Amino acid sequence: MAHDVFGTLGDGTEIAAVTLKKGRLEARVITYGAIIADLKLDGRSIVLGFDNLESYLTHSPYFGAVPGRYANRINEGRFSIDGEAFQVTKNQQNTHHLHGGAKGFGKSVWTIEQSDKSSVLLKYVSADGEEGYPGQVEALCRYTLTGANALRVRLTATTDRPTLVNLTQHSYFNLDGGPDILDHTVEVAAERYLPVNAELIPTGEMRNVEWTPYDFQDGRNVRRKSGEENVIFDHNFCLAEQPRSELSFAAAVEGAESDTRMELWTTEPGVQFYDGKKVDVSVPGLNGTQYGPHAGLCLEPQRWPDSPNHDTFTDSILRPGETYVHVSEFRFS
Repeated sequence: MAHDVFGTLGDGTEIAAVTLKKGRLEARVITYGAIIADLKLDGRSIVLGFDNLESYLTHSPYFGAVPGRYANRINEGRFSIDGEAFQVTKNQQNTHHLHGGAKGFGKSVWTIEQSDKSSVLLKYVSADGEEGYPGQVEALCRYTLTGANALRVRLTATTDRPTLVNLTQHSYFNLDGGPDILDHTVEVAAERYLPVNAELIPTGEMRNVEWTPYDFQDGRNVRRKSGEENVIFDHNFCLAEQPRSELSFAAAVEGAESDTRMELWTTEPGVQFYDGKKVDVSVPGLNGTQYGPHAGLCLEPQRWPDSPNHDTFTDSILRPGETYVHVSEFRFS
């Protein structure tokens, strides 16, 4: 299948773009960061993104990317595997590790292995020692638009040495196309969440969502209620103790204006809900849209953040001979 040139990096590397279509959905995928640069439902963009490479290089808060080798945060960038200590890049306030480091999978160039009208397979090989991680990791990302109006994401990885792997899909959704998502209704099928400290690192505690602002079990607006002015929505919700073999319902979002519903089904044991509060992009986004605070929200299926430093959190160590598998579907109706 023919690919378009989306842009060119400073070293001359061309970034390709592939357009997928099936039913009511159309997706544009680029090889930089395995990014979903646009996702349209009935011809209307429902994600945040850019129509040029330069904006992704200089202004993107991980719009549509696949962060890795370890998505989300690792406290002080430190962890141990089998008694051996490792230090990875500290790229969050020079203190913590976020989304794989200074570059990570979400800012690296993937290659297109195959593609057709409704599916594309991308590959990235992460070298031993990249961002401080042990082992070479070969990662694959397949995006498929299904006949049931879903975007399926299948992420796999193998390694030649014990390492950490935790991949996610980091699209920011806005189902109404309005300036913010504060009146979207969000439902999360989790009884527990991970409290965080001031630097958004999990404290190690697991807390019940009942009688807290984090109770999304029956659906609630993103907009803060009275007394919630200082509440932050950037937390992992605990869906299961370990990854599941089958897709399970994780979350749903409904727009206030558009009557559009998105459901997230995943094999992953956690989902990070982020309300996009810190989004502040100085250049135009898709269709010339300006993106300010709360312009889009993220539902990032994942292993629990900082898991290598908490014995009670989900395991994220990948060993030689094993295959990391993560499957998620974003279903639209």
